[in-house]
Amino acid sequence: MTKMAVENPTISLQMLRWVALPFLLAALLTCDCSRAGVAVRSESHFVDKPEVLEFIDAMVLKHHLAREDLLALFRQIQVQSRILKSIGAPAGRVKPWYEYRAVFLSALRIHGGLSFWDGNAKTLSQARQVYGVPEEMVVGILGVETRYGASTGSYRVLDALATLAFDYPGRAVFFRQELESFLMLAREEKIDPLTVKGSYAGAIGIPQFMPGSYQRFAVDFDGDGRRDLLDSTADAIGSVANYFHAHGWQTGEPVAVRADVSGKVFQPVLDAGIKPRATVGELKKLGIAPRESVPDNLPAALISLETPDGEEYWLVFNNFYVITRYNRSSKYAMAVYQLSQEISRQRKEAAGQAMLFDRPLEKVAHLLQGSTQ
Repeated sequence: MTKMAVENPTISLQMLRWVALPFLLAALLTCDCSRAGVAVRSESHFVDKPEVLEFIDAMVLKHHLAREDLLALFRQIQVQSRILKSIGAPAGRVKPWYEYRAVFLSALRIHGGLSFWDGNAKTLSQARQVYGVPEEMVVGILGVETRYGASTGSYRVLDALATLAFDYPGRAVFFRQELESFLMLAREEKIDPLTVKGSYAGAIGIPQFMPGSYQRFAVDFDGDGRRDLLDSTADAIGSVANYFHAHGWQTGEPVAVRADVSGKVFQPVLDAGIKPRATVGELKKLGIAPRESVPDNLPAALISLETPDGEEYWLVFNNFYVITRYNRSSKYAMAVYQLSQEISRQRKEAAGQAMLFDRPLEKVAHLLQGSTQ
C-alpha cells in the first residue's frame, strides 16, 4: 500500500533528538543480526554513497532535520540482501484463483475473523458509523493482510526501505519517497525508527500501511493522541475504514456479483481492466448478465477467475475497485471480499442460533411446529 510533504518549523538539534544517540548506540550494540538469522550485508560505507548523502542533504533542507542525527541513524542501516534476492528473483508459477482463494479463506482465518469481530464489535460499529464502511470489509482486509495482527513482518522498516531506495534502481524513486515519509512519521508520532518492524517492502503494522499511506490515512481512533498502527487495534480499524472512505467507498452499493457471458463480444470488456466504465445495462447488451439483481445504471467492470472447472465471471463495481486501491490485484480484492462475506455469513448464522436457544422452550416448540405446516 501506499508520500510525504510535512511542513514543520525549524527544530534545534537538541529538540530534534527523536532518537537520542545513546539510545541509538545501545540498539546497535545489542543487535546481533547474524545470530538472529537475518540476511544482511554489513556496509560501513553505506552512508558515504553519493545518493545517500544527497538524500540526507535534501531531508535537512526540506524538513530542517539535523544532519548529524541523520548520519548517526544511517550508519546503523543494514542492507538486507535477502530482500534484494527475493525481489529480483524471476517470477515463479502464478497461483490460479482457486489456490489463491484457499490460502485466504481457510477455516483458521475465518474463525480468526469471527473472534476478532467479537472482540472489537463496538469499534468496528463506530468505524462503520463514521466512515460508512461495513464491519466485514475492515475485518476482511485485516485478515488477508496480517491475520488480524498476528503476522506484521520481521524486517526493520528502516533497513527495508533504505535497501530498496538505494540498492534497487527499478523502484528507487518510490522507495526514497517512502523512506522520507517514514522518517517524518517517526518524528510526528515519536517513534524510534530503529525499532519498527514490518514487511520486506516496508509496510507497517496491523493493516500494513506503507509510510506514505500511514501519514495520509491513519487516524487516532482510540483517542489517545497518537496514530498507532503497530499496537492499537482501534487505530488500525479506523484507519482501514478511513482509507476506504478516502478512496471512494459508496455505502450500500454492491462489491461484486457472479455473471454469465455469451458470445464473444464480452472479451474487450474483460480486457479493459477492473475500473468500472460501462453500465450494467450496457454490458447486458454485450452478452454479460448478472446473476443477481443490480441497477442497470450502475457502472461495472468484468473480471474472470480460474476455477478447477474453468473460468468464472464476475461483474465488479466501484467498491471492488476501492479494495484494489489497497492492493492492485483483482485476486486480492476478491479474496478480501469473499473472506468478509463468509465471516459475516457465519456470524449472522451463529447469532440466529443464539437467538433461538435464548427463547423459552414453549416458543421454540411453537416456531418449530409452525415451520412444519
